[in-house]
Amino acid sequence: MKGAAVFLRAIPGTDQGPILRGANVWLRPPALSDYPAWAALRAESRAFLVPWEPLWPSDDLSRAAFRRRLRRYAKDSREDTGHPFFVFREADGALVGGLSFAYVRRGVTQAASLGYWIGERYARRGLMSDAVRTALQHAFGGLRLHRVEAACIPHNEASIRLLEKVGFQREGYARRYLCINGAWQDHILFAVLADDRLPEPRAAEAREPAQTI
Repeated sequence: MKGAAVFLRAIPGTDQGPILRGANVWLRPPALSDYPAWAALRAESRAFLVPWEPLWPSDDLSRAAFRRRLRRYAKDSREDTGHPFFVFREADGALVGGLSFAYVRRGVTQAASLGYWIGERYARRGLMSDAVRTALQHAFGGLRLHRVEAACIPHNEASIRLLEKVGFQREGYARRYLCINGAWQDHILFAVLADDRLPEPRAAEAREPAQTI
């Protein structure tokens, strides 16, 4: 697999895991100190995110719920069933979204499912495309996966464009596949393999100028 280099190193003073560096973003596992920025970004982006996600619990943005989320993340990582990351903008360290490899299957499968979200103010700037490209390097390198899958609601055109841009291929259509925003939704199924030849980012995407928020 070809693509941007990914540099893995421990986070100073923590055992949280690797930092993955892309062109305009960097990724690391979530930490408790991320709560204020995470809660603020999710709250202001709620209307933007709700159509594409499972129903939010009533206390979803509370500190207690975030602690539970971190405990679940830690268990998933420890048991190698899931590997979550938060995505930060390189220019200023702002938290812009999240990405995870979930439902990791080993044995003869060596596969995982990709999920991601981005705050509304950071959408349509190529940041999540950069993050997914960078995370795939880790998936096929550090995690030694053979296959990464993703599923997308048919009318989520932005997500479809992202997946196709970074090299995912359409493989099928699943009826009423996931319960999203309280309703069972059809999904287009995508996948990318470790030995696929992935498209290189366009020159304009390689290093985007910082934008003032």
